[in-house]
Amino acid sequence: MGLPASALQRHQDLVLARRIGERDERAFEAVMRTHNRMLFRLARSILRDDAEAEDALQDAYLAAYRHIEAYRGNARLSTWLARIVINEAYGRLRKRRQAAEVVPLAASGGASRLYSRSEEGSMVDNTAELPENAALRSEVRRMLERRIDALPEQFRIVFMLREVEELSVEETAACLELPPATVRTRAFRARALLREALEHDIDTATVDAFGFAGERCDRIVAKVLHAVRDSQRSQENSR
Repeated sequence: MGLPASALQRHQDLVLARRIGERDERAFEAVMRTHNRMLFRLARSILRDDAEAEDALQDAYLAAYRHIEAYRGNARLSTWLARIVINEAYGRLRKRRQAAEVVPLAASGGASRLYSRSEEGSMVDNTAELPENAALRSEVRRMLERRIDALPEQFRIVFMLREVEELSVEETAACLELPPATVRTRAFRARALLREALEHDIDTATVDAFGFAGERCDRIVAKVLHAVRDSQRSQENSR
């Protein structure tokens, strides 16, 4: 009889950790490629900046690499890495806030960038999508990302792990070191806040849906008038 799935996962994680401790770069690369998306999104949910989240993730990986012997298999390797990423991201957030207090009028460096998600390109079906459909989907995604960014921090992190990364309540609780009941409550609240914000966006956008002013209006009017004039000339010539 084989090992339970959880025990098998811990065994595999320990094997990988041991190989990394022996400075096996291929094992370390495999771990990074497996967990990159989830850990980047976790850092991004705290820092709300693509470039800084990427830097935080890189530093967290380096810290994990240097201290891999500290991993004992008491939790999944992904959970252990997530805690390192969270600590790194919050450390950066504290430094950012301290800097803002010392120099409150410092330039912010521009608007926060949104998910590029270029690493997910291979997961998207790009077969013959119409440009207008791609543009619409892109705009909906940007709207969603803006609203996720606007969620309060404690709800945003839980939402990213539960809804975007689809971690279980127990996995999310382990990553964030929270009681499962708190994870459930925050996930429910995050969904409610997001739904309310998106409904407001949709209500506002509905007013301007299928806009008819401007270039389209001018083009149709011009074509109709041109056709009317052609018709009148044809009638005059036939007399």
